[in-house]
Amino acid sequence: MQEFIYHMVPKELIGDKLIPLNSLKKTYPNLYDEYTKKYFNHPERPNLLRREIPQLNGLWNDVVHFLPLHPYHVYKALKSLEIKIREEQAFFKIPIENLKLNKNAIYLYSKEKYKGPAAEIDEDEIKVLNIKNYTELKEIPSDTIEYYKAERDKGNPFGLFPYIPHLLSLGEIDIKDVKIITWNRFE
Repeated sequence: MQEFIYHMVPKELIGDKLIPLNSLKKTYPNLYDEYTKKYFNHPERPNLLRREIPQLNGLWNDVVHFLPLHPYHVYKALKSLEIKIREEQAFFKIPIENLKLNKNAIYLYSKEKYKGPAAEIDEDEIKVLNIKNYTELKEIPSDTIEYYKAERDKGNPFGLFPYIPHLLSLGEIDIKDVKIITWNRFE
């Protein structure tokens, strides 16, 4: 069975490859500025731009981040909590084989280990990935749902993917022939 990873379709995309933000800075500085704005919405978030990824020998923005879970699961959880979201959010549905030329790892993003955006990532939170052994997650972590509830109840804006493991890929990813899906349908 073919396995997939998912990446939110950017508002503006040039070419047919996903490239890390730090590479974007060199080739398309205006896009870099646009896509790094989200890192300045909290006093600690700019530290993510300098955060090192153990075992990949790169920074947070030297890798492309993927969701190893169909985005429908995130959509369904948010809708069940009556959180206002965009209905038709688009994602690339990328075959895992598209990462075969890159160095890849899973970031085991968990409530127990996470110490905030300014903290270093512990070595044991990063697992180098052989893509032949990759399987998609089938459900959203319960800690993620609890986070959504707590932030909703406080009225805070929040991220969509807390405590969901991230697949990190060091290199460019071809998206020329990948399918674009929306998160409100499981396809």
